[in-house]
Amino acid sequence: MNYRTLGKTGWRISEISLGTWQVGGRWGSPFNQASAEQILHKAIDLGINFIDTADVYSQGLSESVVGKVVRQRPEEVYVATKCGRQLNPHTAEGYNEQNIRHFVDQSLQNSGLEKLDLIQLHCPPTAVYEREEVFGVLEQLKQEGKIRHFGVSVEKVSEAMRALQYPGLASVQIIFNMFRHKPAEAFFVAAKAANVGILARVPLASGLLSGKYSRHTHFAAGDHRHFNRKGEAFDKGETFSGVDYEQGLEAVEALKKALHAENKLHLYALKWILMFEEVSCVIPGASRVEQVVDNVAAAELPPLTAEQMQAVRAIYERYFRAQVHHQW
Repeated sequence: MNYRTLGKTGWRISEISLGTWQVGGRWGSPFNQASAEQILHKAIDLGINFIDTADVYSQGLSESVVGKVVRQRPEEVYVATKCGRQLNPHTAEGYNEQNIRHFVDQSLQNSGLEKLDLIQLHCPPTAVYEREEVFGVLEQLKQEGKIRHFGVSVEKVSEAMRALQYPGLASVQIIFNMFRHKPAEAFFVAAKAANVGILARVPLASGLLSGKYSRHTHFAAGDHRHFNRKGEAFDKGETFSGVDYEQGLEAVEALKKALHAENKLHLYALKWILMFEEVSCVIPGASRVEQVVDNVAAAELPPLTAEQMQAVRAIYERYFRAQVHHQW
């Protein structure tokens, strides 16, 4: 495993880390405690020392199992969680001191940890980034010892850029993959200058970049890939990175051909992200132990060539730029 520095935290974190949205079960399926524990232990065995979760993942069960496993292990493992999506309605006004403190206390209780390594605002409404008092509360929680650092998870590059104005910001979690190139433009440069870490989320475009899906693939009714393709429940950028599914399948075939990656596109997709030195880590999810093992293998791939990088860029320009670049 290779390690990179997470911005001003100074932490050396595994460049392949673990996201836990669907840990312990596939999207739309019941949470499986035993499976989740196996996945987490295997991840740490393989050198992963950064785990991303959220209070809304499996209604707090993800935080609970992450905390349990981390407390059992002798290694130092950094836990990042997120808050805000419990708000109903999910409004900017809901991001106030009372609610934020409640969410942090709840995450501490769920995880059983003495303090949270990293708390991130969970894709809040755009207006939140203009509210200095919100980030003032996070600074207070840091001073009180309840959190070590704070960051944001964003939908849009413009939100990421605005968040960089807060000097205490340690990290930005943003969608970045072969189908979503925009962050690599001005934002990466700005984040590096501000010494803010970058967590690349949705790296496989909700599995589309695994190269294993087809027009006949079935997604369960409770799976966001079934019910949120047009943003019916939340930002459509969270589902297949916001690209049209059929068009995505065509692009996947073009990528396989260009990269000679018929059965390993997911590994190339992860390695492509790691070709950008500003990225602190990529956080693919896993619903099985085998997926963790597979994801970690991406770190061992040789660097992509200039020709391969250009091929990925050309496919993005052909299939997706007009569709997604202006939206996020």
